[in-house]
Amino acid sequence: MNKITRILTVVVTCLAIGYFSGMVTRQAILDWYPTLIKPSFNPPNWVFAPVWSLLYVMMGVAAGLVWDKIEWNRPIVKKALTLFAIQLALNALWSYLFFGLHNPFLAGIEIVLLWLMIYETYLQFAKINKIAGYLLLPYLAWVSFATVLNISIWWLNK
Repeated sequence: MNKITRILTVVVTCLAIGYFSGMVTRQAILDWYPTLIKPSFNPPNWVFAPVWSLLYVMMGVAAGLVWDKIEWNRPIVKKALTLFAIQLALNALWSYLFFGLHNPFLAGIEIVLLWLMIYETYLQFAKINKIAGYLLLPYLAWVSFATVLNISIWWLNK
């Protein structure tokens, strides 16, 4: 597989994960989420879909760039891609916990684990391909914001 095919494969995978996470979110956005007390810095709902779409594309490009280095150092690349897969699964799990189970507390605990996994993935990606590492920084920043938002929503609604 060439670099472009690898990148496209991971981008499509990330967007598919985002799509399925969105399926869990859709109904809750209409009936449960509006009933919550939210902090003043809560963005409007329309912001989330374009931001997440862009982040999933950037994540996919990053992972594709790392995957392209598999022959450079197979064990390091496999470790980095395994971490990437774990954080992607945690990313999807958060939507289920927060919106599917309506559980901001459990989602708050999980998002801290997600943040740590993204950070570790960033560290591993940066060792393999600097651009791949940089592409994860907006994701890390957004999940940092989402962590504060999640914990604030839990606090305001406990």
